[in-house]
Amino acid sequence: MKTLSFAGLIKRLICSPRLRAMVPPPTRPSAATAPAGTEPDPARARLLRAGLRLFAHQGFAATTTRELAQVAGVNVAAISYYFGDKAGLYRAVFFEPLGEIADNIAHFAAFGLSLEDALRAYYAGFLEPLQQGEDGQLCVKLRMREMVEPTGLWVQEVHEGIRPMHDAMVGVLCRHLGLTAPDDDLHRLVVCLSALGVHLHLGRDVTDAVAPQLHAAPDAVERWGDCLLRQGLAMIDHEQRRRAAAGGTP
Repeated sequence: MKTLSFAGLIKRLICSPRLRAMVPPPTRPSAATAPAGTEPDPARARLLRAGLRLFAHQGFAATTTRELAQVAGVNVAAISYYFGDKAGLYRAVFFEPLGEIADNIAHFAAFGLSLEDALRAYYAGFLEPLQQGEDGQLCVKLRMREMVEPTGLWVQEVHEGIRPMHDAMVGVLCRHLGLTAPDDDLHRLVVCLSALGVHLHLGRDVTDAVAPQLHAAPDAVERWGDCLLRQGLAMIDHEQRRRAAAGGTP
């Protein structure tokens, strides 16, 4: 049996018929269906939405400015006016919909929070794409595509977003576990904690196949949040007891 590389697995996921069925191909939106209240300028908002759909489905290189303008219902010159060029639009599409990671860090890394409150705020960032519905799925798909068709933005997000978030959670756990400095086991714990949230998105196709009701319930996001919190606290508690049994040594 042939073993897929990670890149091969991601490529299979973004090209799978089931995932395509989950997120329909882009169509030209009418004024009635254009997202409201997300951007002060409707034309810019339509370009962002068109870019998200086209880039997620086709990738950066295969998407033309003419397609973007047609789907958004604007003149091609609007891309230059609002974003400078296609690369500028791609950057905005990649980073803007999910907000600033720094804001999420400020919520969960604040001093004075209990461990439970800190972890709940930490997982709130992972749950945000679920609350955005189709757009959230497209944001995840865009990142998966960026991994196998890199433009440099994924590397930037890792260094400027994901790594600071990791380091902030390491700091939170150092405080709550009474550690003066992190060790490798603590870094492993944070990777495992984040994996719970990441798998909600990378494993969405599988979850919908084996237990579709988990995402269909009206309170699905709230239930996922409670589940992540319980499992995360259990992992931290186990690590704390392991360290205590070892006399505080890694």
